[in-house]
Amino acid sequence: MRNSAFIWIVLAVMVLLDFYVFQAVKVVTQNSSPKIRAIVYYSYWGISIAAIIVLALIPFTNFDEWPRSIRNYVLATILGLLFAKLLATVFFLVDDLRRIIQWASGKLFFRNTEGENMNSEGISRSVFLSWLGLGVGGGLFSTLIYGFSNKYNYEVRRVQLSFDNLPKSFKGLKIVQISDIHSGSFHNKAAVQKGVDKILKENADIILFTGDLVNDRAVEMHDYMDVFNKLKAPMGVYSTLGNHDYGDYYYGTHATGEKAIEKEKNLQSLKQVHADLGWRLLLDENVRLEKNGEYISLIGVQNISGRKNFQTYGSLPKAYAGAENAPFKILMSHDPSHWDVEVLPKFPAIDLALAGHTHGMQFGVELPGFKWSPVQYVYKEWAGLYEQGKQKLYVNRGYGFIGYPGRVGIMPEITVIELV
Repeated sequence: MRNSAFIWIVLAVMVLLDFYVFQAVKVVTQNSSPKIRAIVYYSYWGISIAAIIVLALIPFTNFDEWPRSIRNYVLATILGLLFAKLLATVFFLVDDLRRIIQWASGKLFFRNTEGENMNSEGISRSVFLSWLGLGVGGGLFSTLIYGFSNKYNYEVRRVQLSFDNLPKSFKGLKIVQISDIHSGSFHNKAAVQKGVDKILKENADIILFTGDLVNDRAVEMHDYMDVFNKLKAPMGVYSTLGNHDYGDYYYGTHATGEKAIEKEKNLQSLKQVHADLGWRLLLDENVRLEKNGEYISLIGVQNISGRKNFQTYGSLPKAYAGAENAPFKILMSHDPSHWDVEVLPKFPAIDLALAGHTHGMQFGVELPGFKWSPVQYVYKEWAGLYEQGKQKLYVNRGYGFIGYPGRVGIMPEITVIELV
């Protein structure tokens, strides 16, 4: 939030929106008692002015030094208000467009159609659209606030996957996949521990973590080492790195000088964190998983993205070398866009890919047979299972959260995959 010019632009937008939305508030309360109108007006302006004052003060405070959890709640609440009012404005603009057309038609055809006409059929359309806009905007804001309580509501999702070429000894293999822990966002250790307890309760054969252990820095894991070091499985715990693990968003993507040295030290420290947890970090390499004289290959790559705005650090050809003859192959790759740009066209022998990264945007709708999130307009594969021919991809919705400190419709996920 160091860019004060951006803040002032947002402030100007918020002030304009407040006056515009307030016109709709006046419309829907026009028949209310003076006392009710006063309560509504004071409440509306009290909340709006408080948000404006807090945002206006940010450039004059050491906001970056505030506790991360407080920063996230403050920004999420202010931005939630902004988005809610923007959404409500869509309905008000429709009504204003109607009024303009009605007025222009009256002038053109010499008919007086100005004003709001109440009739026996009920409420006028402008009042209806005002109510609708305020209802939708208010509903969005209320939902975002409610979502604060969902960030630790870990949901266990069970998936059975069938492969013709899976070695007999591995039929029934139970995999727990977790992804996107983002420990720097946590502020409730007991709640995080409950999620780990859920994982351990599954008694998985193997646990796979697909990247983004931290938001930026290795030190973010210090308070959670004694939580995640409890993750154990008979065949081990394996992990990969995600885009946040490299420190790009803290030190800079192309850091130089002292920043570059600090960034490299941070990455090495994070790798040591994985080791101290007892996790086997796969850095563009593969391992054999053996059982009853048979084996499959587990391949892990550093972050590889199919999108230009994310850095690519890994090499799948390097990671794949030596696994060519494995009868069955599992790939751990943080970013699901990697599946489309390289896995499908160049590595048809990879049977199952596991990814995370998207978090399902932490906002969306999931019903039986239907799922939607704004992130689907950015990522083709963004949550759940995808299949192309004999190849499968599973995208985990993320264990943690970043930015918005909550979840709406897309819960934090613990994936239990059974190979059958």
